[in-house]
Amino acid sequence: MFESPGVALPGDSRFWHKGSNFSRRFASECAAPHAAIISCRRAGHLPFDGGDPMSSRSILCTFLLFPLVSFSQNVNPARQEVENAIHASIGWAKNKDFRLLYSVIANDSAYLEVSPGKRITRGFAEFKKGEKLWGSPDFKAVRYDIRDLRISFSRSGDVAWFYCVLDDVNEWKGQPANWMNTRWTGVLEKREGRWVIVQMHFSFANEG
Repeated sequence: MFESPGVALPGDSRFWHKGSNFSRRFASECAAPHAAIISCRRAGHLPFDGGDPMSSRSILCTFLLFPLVSFSQNVNPARQEVENAIHASIGWAKNKDFRLLYSVIANDSAYLEVSPGKRITRGFAEFKKGEKLWGSPDFKAVRYDIRDLRISFSRSGDVAWFYCVLDDVNEWKGQPANWMNTRWTGVLEKREGRWVIVQMHFSFANEG
């Protein structure tokens, strides 16, 4: 049976001592937990095949969770939800997923959209009229690209606004029908735990 003499637990002074082999390995390899686990196992510090299972588990969790906890502290769930809604409002077209589109658009008269050429869509009912056009077999979404996306939040945390540059590449009856280098801004509101777009504005740099 595998033996692991002198295994130090995370609370043991031998583990954290500046000059110990374990502390040096922890400092140099904690950013790469898989490599650290492999090297520790080879060195006999992780007795997967025997020894004290609680010691192994404690050390293993230390290597795995330390970098993950640090990473999670930098993730803003609200920002990710808003970003997902923004992508869904344009990415739905690839598979003509109107259900996805309508799930991220305010389904009421408060919705407002300004398109290039200063065409204004007022309210969800008017917005839905575009379904006939976008659902036509003559329309095909090819790809889209969002660049320089910037998202800000109100102090209350239930309103967000964004800016980005959009390339929306499509075809209409086999011919290019694209919006390139389009300036896209919008406002979202969190309603019943879900972020929805209440206003959008698209424009081209050469518009007056």
